[in-house]
Amino acid sequence: SIPRDTYMEMVGYGTLDKVNHAYAFGGPAMSMDSLEKFLNVPIDHYVSINMQGVKDLVDAVGGVDVNNDLEFDIEGHHFPLGPIHLNGEEALAFSRMRYEDPRGDYGRQKRQRDVVAAVAKKALSLDGVTQYQAVLDAVSANMSTDLDFGAMQKIALNYRDAFGNISNDQLKGDGDLINGISYQITSDEELARIQGELKRQLGLD
Repeated sequence: SIPRDTYMEMVGYGTLDKVNHAYAFGGPAMSMDSLEKFLNVPIDHYVSINMQGVKDLVDAVGGVDVNNDLEFDIEGHHFPLGPIHLNGEEALAFSRMRYEDPRGDYGRQKRQRDVVAAVAKKALSLDGVTQYQAVLDAVSANMSTDLDFGAMQKIALNYRDAFGNISNDQLKGDGDLINGISYQITSDEELARIQGELKRQLGLD
């Protein structure tokens, strides 16, 4: 996960800003270019999905199972410790909670990663073109990508076994104010660590 307030160059815009502003300034292309330069690894494609799309996606795969490490209540939902099953609405609430978590935004990002990994695992358990198409139809109004259906199906089939061994990482930074605006500043050591890990995982080292 990359915190949305991470300070980096907006490639093609001529300024430094929060990573989440790259999409507003230049859409997927600027987001990809900025992250590619920051992380020093190639980024070839993108999938963008909004919160309604996440809800629809979770429901389309029949809900997801995650292991919750912090008991909390939010938006009328109770999330106990341990293994829990989430429908789309519950997955949204689970992913959004921030202020009751002593880890703050890092805790929220972990829950978001857990939901994404669970969705990927569930989606890759689907069997057949018809089921994949049904899932894509369910989220198409709230998702954009530069991949066509054939390419996404090929990725799903080729990486089905790999998704049984998902690992994740968290880019960490220090909060700082620049001209009165809050940013997450990544140290050279942390950036080098995450760049090295990505290259190792991608076979680029």
